[in-house]
Amino acid sequence: MSLEITHLTKKYSKEKNGLTDYSITINKGILGLLGPNGAGKSTLMKIIATISKPTTGTLLLNGVDIVANPDSIRKILGYLPQDFGVYPNLNAYEFLAYIAAMKGVGGKDLHKRIDMLLEGVNLTAHAKRPIGSYSGGMRQRIGIAQALLSDPKVLIFDEPTVGLDPEERVRFRQLIADLADDCIIILSSHIVSDIETIADDVAIMKDGILLNKAPQADIIKLVDGKVFEIVVSNDQVNTLRARQQVIDTIRQQDKTRVRFIGKAGHPGATPVTATLEDAYLFLTQNNS
Repeated sequence: MSLEITHLTKKYSKEKNGLTDYSITINKGILGLLGPNGAGKSTLMKIIATISKPTTGTLLLNGVDIVANPDSIRKILGYLPQDFGVYPNLNAYEFLAYIAAMKGVGGKDLHKRIDMLLEGVNLTAHAKRPIGSYSGGMRQRIGIAQALLSDPKVLIFDEPTVGLDPEERVRFRQLIADLADDCIIILSSHIVSDIETIADDVAIMKDGILLNKAPQADIIKLVDGKVFEIVVSNDQVNTLRARQQVIDTIRQQDKTRVRFIGKAGHPGATPVTATLEDAYLFLTQNNS
């Protein structure tokens, strides 16, 4: 299965583009989308989900134009939008049964599937409570469950870990990792560690433009040998910022540990192992 996106542009006005000449090929596995607010991640996902139409460009799923034939992807799609809404008076069972009916999912095994999904998102104990009484994290988990209802082959998750505690984030990653061999999974997050621990490929975006798309290891190679740490006095931090691309600072009493990216080492600095977050910040901050 392959989704080929070519020269995709989404114009909101003459002055503002959501996406500009965006081309990417997405195969089975997990693609992590990273980018600052306004990068175009949600715009891209809405177009793939056929909720929004592009201004120009083509989207082919196994060679079929999904803009002209949206049902070709809708029948195999699971989607969790960033602004997922619920029916507060329904409990989890009722809500998932309603969504299943909307998607045309039924049969004798539906209740078993709902039970399995509720267990997968750790909501079995709360399944008969009205969703309106759920916390934000619990609502997010029921949203994840509804995206998986129809055994989809294309899964789109827009900021799925928002509101989840660390334990639930791990549970979510395990849940979708089991599906990756047989599905296209597109996952956006502003939490780099969520992408780092699960994505096969990473696409880094900014201002509606694709900066880079590659396997994680290849993205990280962009900053191999360029990441350093140094401990300086607190009043030296701004001086260092003026000379290097500072990634992170950690105060240690009267000193500060600074992580930075530079083409050459700084006197007294120690080279450290590069991470996906280093590469992400390097790309987004150097493409203004």
